[in-house]
Amino acid sequence: MEIYILQGIWVTLQYTLVAFLGGSIIGTTLAFLKYNHKAVWLINAYISFMRGTPLLVQLTLVYFVLPSLLGVSISVFVAGAIAFSVNSSAYIAEIIRAGLNNVDRGQFEASQALGISKFHMWKDIIFPQALRTIMPALINEAITLVKETALISTLGEQDIMRRAQLVSAEQYTYLQPLLTAAASYYLLTFLLEQMSKFYDYHRKPL
Repeated sequence: MEIYILQGIWVTLQYTLVAFLGGSIIGTTLAFLKYNHKAVWLINAYISFMRGTPLLVQLTLVYFVLPSLLGVSISVFVAGAIAFSVNSSAYIAEIIRAGLNNVDRGQFEASQALGISKFHMWKDIIFPQALRTIMPALINEAITLVKETALISTLGEQDIMRRAQLVSAEQYTYLQPLLTAAASYYLLTFLLEQMSKFYDYHRKPL
């Protein structure tokens, strides 16, 4: 029984990794656009909606409504990847924006004075400094994603939570399967927490 539930860890990790990667790409793009005052109101509306509505509602909209609008069918994995990514992107965008705001304005002025192009200024000077300060917050977002992926069980995906539910229904007991699921999630989040502490401990001051 425990082995069957633990096999769902790989499914949970797949959703977490895809969602974090997708959310980081979208969120970084939104943060840079917002920081440079491009379509700020539209980006703010997107972030507000994603942060202000339940993830379960977003997941349900993507899986049941989006296919009917596009006229195509999508798999549970694709629906989960889209929903988790766009939801996470709103939080990551705000994390990165806060990191950019913490970079000393003198860095921008010095880059301009030295004739450094905007691309290299952002890539080599500004963003690396922001990334150092926001890394713990990004790891916390990854921890949140690990737990939120349990919602994919509502669509029948064979993740940790769904496997625990199936075992519970088959054996007419909830304690041991759910404790196994809880321990699995805790193990994943604990490892991420240790990564955050390790990074904080070895991070050199700016």
